[in-house]
Amino acid sequence: MTQVFHATHDPAALEPFEVGTVQWLRRPGDNGNEALSAGIWTVSPDDAPEPFDLPIEEDETVYIVSGHLRIEVQGGDAFDLTAGSMASFSRGAMTRWTVVEPTVEFFVYS
Repeated sequence: MTQVFHATHDPAALEPFEVGTVQWLRRPGDNGNEALSAGIWTVSPDDAPEPFDLPIEEDETVYIVSGHLRIEVQGGDAFDLTAGSMASFSRGAMTRWTVVEPTVEFFVYS
């Protein structure tokens, strides 16, 4: 059976996340799939005033709706992601994130 996940971005639906807040479109474990999830993440420099390390635990693809993040990949490149930017990180990557401006990001874990 096909299952469809649908939502409209709703700031009232945001809930606390490890850093910032998240509105889930598809939570981990929905429809029996632990790896696949997606949502909107919002974060501001007040939420993360210092850069923070984030090991990528699942493949992660991001699209920046608004704002500015700087993501450095250990042993690799650094990316300044702004509105309209996309990036995809493989599981196991070690990253350091800096929240430069308040940011709204659509993400998919797979």
